[in-house]
Amino acid sequence: MADTAASQLPAVPSPGLPAAPGSNPLSRKLNKILETRLDNDKEMLEALKALSTFFVENSLRTRRNLRGDIERRSLAINEEFVHIFKQVKEELESINEDVQAMSSCCEDMSSRLKAAKEQTQDLIVKTTKLQAENQRLEMKAQVADAFIAKFQLTPDEMNLLRGTKDEPITEDFFKALGRVKQIHDDVKILLRTNQQRAGLEIMEQMALLQETSYERLYRWTQNECRTLTQESCDISPVLTQAMEALKDRPVLYKYTLDEFGTARRSAVVRGFIDALTRGGLGGTPRPIEMHSHDPLRYIGDMLAWLHQATASEKEHLEAMLKLVTIEGVEENIQEVVGHITEGVCRPLKVRIEQVIVAEPGAVLLYKISNLLKFYHHTISGIVGNSAATLLTTVEEMHLLSKKIFFNSLSLHASKLMDKVELPPPDLGPSSALNQTLNLLREVLASHDSSVVPLDARQADFVQVLSCVLDPLLQMCTMSASNLGTADMATFMVNSLYMMRTTLALFEFTDKRLEMLQFQIEAHLDTLINEQASYVLTRAGLSYIYNSVQQHKPEQGPLSSLPNMDSVSLKVAMAQFDRYLSAPDSLLMAQLNFLLSATVNSSFLTDYGIRCY
Repeated sequence: MADTAASQLPAVPSPGLPAAPGSNPLSRKLNKILETRLDNDKEMLEALKALSTFFVENSLRTRRNLRGDIERRSLAINEEFVHIFKQVKEELESINEDVQAMSSCCEDMSSRLKAAKEQTQDLIVKTTKLQAENQRLEMKAQVADAFIAKFQLTPDEMNLLRGTKDEPITEDFFKALGRVKQIHDDVKILLRTNQQRAGLEIMEQMALLQETSYERLYRWTQNECRTLTQESCDISPVLTQAMEALKDRPVLYKYTLDEFGTARRSAVVRGFIDALTRGGLGGTPRPIEMHSHDPLRYIGDMLAWLHQATASEKEHLEAMLKLVTIEGVEENIQEVVGHITEGVCRPLKVRIEQVIVAEPGAVLLYKISNLLKFYHHTISGIVGNSAATLLTTVEEMHLLSKKIFFNSLSLHASKLMDKVELPPPDLGPSSALNQTLNLLREVLASHDSSVVPLDARQADFVQVLSCVLDPLLQMCTMSASNLGTADMATFMVNSLYMMRTTLALFEFTDKRLEMLQFQIEAHLDTLINEQASYVLTRAGLSYIYNSVQQHKPEQGPLSSLPNMDSVSLKVAMAQFDRYLSAPDSLLMAQLNFLLSATVNSSFLTDYGIRCY
């Protein structure tokens, strides 16, 4: 670069030689230098930068020695370059020697390997064959392991399924049993291939193992059910799983339910007897037999205990069969509950019969009948109609109590008819009527408070009213048969009013109330007619009224009849005018005996309308 810069410097012309304007070298160089654009000449810029590193003083001497300085500097650089490349050359020669040595070594190893390969060629072939055979054997081993894993049980699973008699059942047992079922189903695939013999052998093996497992499971479940004889039992999850597994064996499943029902039946019977005679723990609650003096509470406590026990037994069965998904589970539950509760039917029936046959009274019998009807409806809602014995027992007691109740009402009615009382002097209801109405009121009050279904209550209501009201009406009619017309009508209005007042407080009485109202109105019409006859007689118009009613045209004028002359008519009309000015003066005494102010007011209104 220094040489390039020196070569580009202008040559100095010799002194004394003329220079041509266009051919002077110096001029040409100067022009060239002046025309050069340094910003585009990178080489010139680099040369000037290199020159600036050692050309620090611009003097004549330095300018004259510049070429030599550049040459010396170039020489020094070349010497340094030679020195450095000499070291590189020596290193390369050393590497070349090493490479040569390595090459010789590799050639030696290659020749030795070639010789060894020639010597071990047979061994390599054998090794290759053995490796291929090993791969095939490994593949067969994997297939065999997969086959065994899919179609065979492990020793632990076999021990679980075949365990000893006293060994308990755990959840692992059901996992192993599930594996047996799965293998039994999967082995059908083999029967569709060339491995039919293996498939048949495996299927037979799994079938035998299944039977052994189900037999062991059934024995264990049977023993577990036999231990559930406490009043309250806890259904373990393992027992629930056992019932879910036994559903595949309907016979064993049914036997297990029967075993459970037998165990729980004895527990329920024992619990019922204890509740009757011993009561709860520590004497609370008290024994039910201690309330035998109160028939309604006595029977109610027994039925309430039985209702609670029935619901509890159903819950136990639902807990035990909650994993069973076959059809008919609900029917199985109801059937077993019916079997469990069948044991308490006899002691329950004996005690209720003793209470009913003792005839504690019509009202109490009716309450007992409604109570039995309610619990029959409630228990049937829990267990359906499959608990036939229990529901039949409750229904029999209901019908018995109902029969004795209506017998009691019929007996009471027959006593009324056997000894008919005369009406009292005030023409009010007789004591027998009041007593019977009080009895009817108590019966109907207990009927309204009962919790039996509405349709059953209405049917009973109609029967009760027919059994009581009809004899009452007949008794009142017979009692008033010997009275005068006005007295009879007054007595009947008072008696009917008392009946109507009693029935108005209760439901399902609309038809009877309407009938009683019609009868009251009929007897009021009779009273109005009697009052009119009484007034006509007292006013002297009775003969005149009858004559006018019975007169015929062929008899001649009315004035020709006796006491029909103008004077007699004037006297009678004057008396009638005095009555109209003070109508209360000619009211019958019987009207004062009317018990109802409403009826009395209705009578006076209707009577006044007819008079005017």
